[in-house]
Amino acid sequence: MRKIFFVACICLFTYNSTAQSQPTDSILQKIAVEKNEDKKVDLIFSIYAPGFDTDPNLIIKTGQALLKQSEVNNDIIQEASAFSFLGQGYRMSGSYTRALEYNQKALVLAEKSGNFSILAMTKNQLGNIYRDREEFDKALQLYQSVSADAEKGVNEMVKTWPLMNIGSIYLSTNKADSALPYLQRAYELSIKVNKFDLPYILWNLGGVHSKMGNAALAVTYYNMAVQKAIEGHTLRQLIFAYIGLAEHFKNMNQPDSSSFYAKKAVAAVQNTAFFYMSIKPAKLLADMYDKSNCDSTLKYATIYKIANDSLYSRKANQQIQLMTFEEDLRQRELATEKTKANEERQQNIQYALIAFGIITFIILFLLLSRSFITNTKLIEFLGVIALLIVFEFLNLLLHPFLERITHHSPVLMLLSLVCIAALLVPLHHKLEKWATHKLIGKNKAIRLAAAKKTLRLLSEEKLENGNDQNNQA
Repeated sequence: MRKIFFVACICLFTYNSTAQSQPTDSILQKIAVEKNEDKKVDLIFSIYAPGFDTDPNLIIKTGQALLKQSEVNNDIIQEASAFSFLGQGYRMSGSYTRALEYNQKALVLAEKSGNFSILAMTKNQLGNIYRDREEFDKALQLYQSVSADAEKGVNEMVKTWPLMNIGSIYLSTNKADSALPYLQRAYELSIKVNKFDLPYILWNLGGVHSKMGNAALAVTYYNMAVQKAIEGHTLRQLIFAYIGLAEHFKNMNQPDSSSFYAKKAVAAVQNTAFFYMSIKPAKLLADMYDKSNCDSTLKYATIYKIANDSLYSRKANQQIQLMTFEEDLRQRELATEKTKANEERQQNIQYALIAFGIITFIILFLLLSRSFITNTKLIEFLGVIALLIVFEFLNLLLHPFLERITHHSPVLMLLSLVCIAALLVPLHHKLEKWATHKLIGKNKAIRLAAAKKTLRLLSEEKLENGNDQNNQA
């Protein structure tokens, strides 16, 4: 029976890898020619399919192809996605050191791209590394950041990931009540946009109800996960569902059922890239046979030791800790620089507003003052100064938005600023014309008033002189 099951898994694996390669090649060709960023991101996410959960080598090959394509197109979004795929492939192979290396590269590029969906994808893959290694605090922190970025992005598929992964973290830390709403929301959203992840969500829901004491409902969810995994040809999710059933029946004091599913899980990963996944079921079986069957205990204890050593060697742990520390330091420095830049930008905006306010006040004072004549050249000079201040103010205000939509491209940034100037200059000319007309009218009024006053004074003086002459006569 075990051999038949193993052969079936190999057939499923071979069929799925062959069926997956053709659609992936087609999607990569579409990505290469797609100009719309949002559509390109959706195409990148559409690469995710059952083959990604069956063959880590397929993910790595896809990442390599996407990386090569990004170099030709000089596309930072494709490059970030490529490194993310490579990281995922090595993580699923159990090589967490290389996975962390590639995912950290992906994160740096995703941050530069300014695309929130790609940024959410890269952070999610980083979180998966720490979740798999049971570093739950670090994983939860990343998934919460993924949730914030995903909501700002346009892709719908990535929005299910933080929900189901946060639910998984709460389940792993025995917070079933907290896990349930996240997993339920993930299930509702996945039904609409991301059926690929349904087996993962279902076996987590099974784990939640198992911990909550809803045994019948737990088994129902686990069986649904098994069914969806088989239908979707997702071998890895099928193994997870078997492990979940084995642990559930162990907790329910049903050793025969527990042993049955644990053996299924161990048999499924033998001679595959997922051998490291035999850690939990092998330990469960070794503990179960500890006092009843020495041969079985030794067999499964050996499997557990080999798998555990391959995944958690001291050297690998030290490398991951060092890389994590360096990334945390980089993130802190990045956050400090971002805070400082925002503070400086806000301060410069305030200075620009103050300067514009002062210039505007002077111009209005000169225009509305009735006491003295003003030179039109002075108004024109002050108008140019005001134009420059307004342009600088808009540049400071819109700079983060322009960086995000242009992906820091100098050419596109320059074109954007030219467009802003093209809108401001005609407006400045109209205001300058209005101010000059207003000023000329004011100056004429002042001169006319001065002339009238002079004539009045002359008339009064002439009248006084005439009266003096009459008196003398």
